[in-house]
Order: sequence, then C-alpha cells, then structure tokens
Amino acid sequence: MAAEGWIWRRGWGRRCPGRPGLPGPGPGPMTHLLLLLLLGPVAADITDGNSEHLKREHSLIKPYQGVGSSSMPLWDFQGSTILTSQYVRLTPDERSKEGSIWNHQPCFLKDWEMHVHFKVHGAGKKNLHGDGIALWYTRDRLVQGPVFGSKDNFHGLAIFLDTYPNDEATERVFPYISVMVNNGSLSYDHSKDGRWTELAGCTADFRNSDHDTFLAVRYSRGRLTVMTDLEDKNQWKNCIDITGVLLPTGYYFGASAGTGDLSDNHDIISMKLFQLMVEHSPEEENIDWTKIEPSVHFFKSPKDNVDDPTGNFRSGPLTGWRVFLLLLCALLGIIVCAVVGAVVFQKRQERNKRFY
Repeated sequence: MAAEGWIWRRGWGRRCPGRPGLPGPGPGPMTHLLLLLLLGPVAADITDGNSEHLKREHSLIKPYQGVGSSSMPLWDFQGSTILTSQYVRLTPDERSKEGSIWNHQPCFLKDWEMHVHFKVHGAGKKNLHGDGIALWYTRDRLVQGPVFGSKDNFHGLAIFLDTYPNDEATERVFPYISVMVNNGSLSYDHSKDGRWTELAGCTADFRNSDHDTFLAVRYSRGRLTVMTDLEDKNQWKNCIDITGVLLPTGYYFGASAGTGDLSDNHDIISMKLFQLMVEHSPEEENIDWTKIEPSVHFFKSPKDNVDDPTGNFRSGPLTGWRVFLLLLCALLGIIVCAVVGAVVFQKRQERNKRFY
C-alpha cells in the first residue's frame, strides 16, 4: 500500500500524495504482521462522527460529570488538573505546574481515530510562554514525569504540541507538533525539543487562537496520520502521515501538560475516540495484539542523522534493518574470504606437487 497524505473536511475527504514511513526492527514476526497490514484494504476516510462509531468509554464529552471534583466517570485527574463546566484545565497560566487526565479503560481497538478539541492560551508574549500539551496512547498511566507532565521512557505513542523552542539553534517555527513512538528505550530530550527521537512533525499555529482548535490522530493498518483544524474552516489539514507503525492494543489514552519558568493555560474541551470499521484477515485476527512491541519499521527516518551537543555530526541509533544488513555484509565477507583462502590453498598445494 502506498503511503498517502490526506486533506480532510470533517465528514468527507480526498487523498493526495504524502510521505513514506520510517525505520524500525528488522525481519521477524512483527515485520510479517506489518506486511499483512500494509497489503490489506485501506481504511475508509475520516469518520463523520456518527454515534455508531463513537466509543463513549474512551471519550471525554460535555456535559462533564463530576464538575468541581478531582475525578469523573471513566477518567482520572492528576496534578494541577481541574474540571469546570466548559473545559478540563491541565495547567493554569502559572509557573511549575503539571497536570494530566487519563482514561480508566484500556483500548483494545486495532483501528481507531481520536479527535481532540483543545485550547492553549495565556498572557505571555512571543516565546515567553510554555511548555505545551502531550497526547498519549501508552502502557502506563497516571505517572508524573518530565515530559510535558508525564513519564519519560514510556511505551507507546506520544503526540507533542510544543509551544516553546528550548533549542536556540533550531530552525523550526513554533508552535510545533511532533510524533514519537517508544518501546521504553528512548528518552525525550527537552533541550533539543525531542528532535533526536521525532519521527515527523509540522508547524501549527494553535496558541491564543480566537476560534476553536482541533487535532485528529488516526491509526489504521500500520499507518499513523495526524491532522489539524486550526483556521476555523471546518477542514482537516495534513500534518503528519507515516506508515510502518506498530502499536499494541490494551494501552491507555491520556493528555498531559506542563509549565516551567514560562506558563500557559492548557485546556482540553473534548476527546472523542471513534472505531474505524476495517476488515482484518483471519491471520491478523489470530495475532495477540496486546503482545506487540511499539515500533516503526522499514524506512529511513529523516531524524536518523542529527547533530550532537558538541556540534559534530552523528548518525542515529542502529535500527533492526541496519543491524541485519551489517550482519549480512559480514557473512558475505566471511564467505568471500573462505573461498579466496580455499583457492589460494589449492594453488599452493598444486605448486608443491610440481617440486616432488
């Protein structure tokens, strides 16, 4: 299946060319699974929001229940989070605050789409605000940490809506949306705005908007797509589109935010999860999707080669395919050396026979 980028109007859509997928582990059972996913039928366009696709057990919708308390049915709060009748505020516009909200129920859908209505606003002027919101689909929940108010070295998927450039040398324009998939082995580097572990990203002007701002995340058949609706046009705009992504089932949805020396109000108005009606083969259905390791496969990441803190160029970590190719080259080298050695040895034997 070719990768495609999507520009969607909420309720209908059309497709146009996009970008390829990214790197990950080499040949193995998960590679076979990914081939099954990529060669299968493509999911339908973005859901129109019909109630038959909405999964209420994983959704946060007005009117909220439990206003004024520290929890609500199906969702847990942590840190500075407060619930009002109009929004869930993860952090107020105050320094050194962290807050999060997490769904009670693990999600066992193989194909899903999350629509997030959010608002980031505050009194700070340009580059005097921070830090942003993170949207999560992870194994662990309600664990505070340094990554936008949640834990580092997580297992699963994170979408970062970053409002402050910590790296003074960056060429990015902020606010900036980026994606990271982690199996627990990677650490998010705030000093570089996560550049070393970012799979893809885009600039998105969502802060201090005078109209509603939305983000949609779709995961289906190994393809991860992030769209935004930030211009009050009721139209989705493509931000990120990558293939080769493997995510397990049984993880939790959540959102978190953090402030440091700079601050903002970080509000979640709604999170709506929709089930995508995608047909899977009997072979795919027999796989235990809860055992899948979060990973990204096949293609070279544009973030593989980055500058290290000393200013020297360094290549990214060895992915499974790199290791596989290195081992293959080493094996071929050994075979060639063995053949050459055998030929040389045979010629020496023939030469010695001439003298006797």
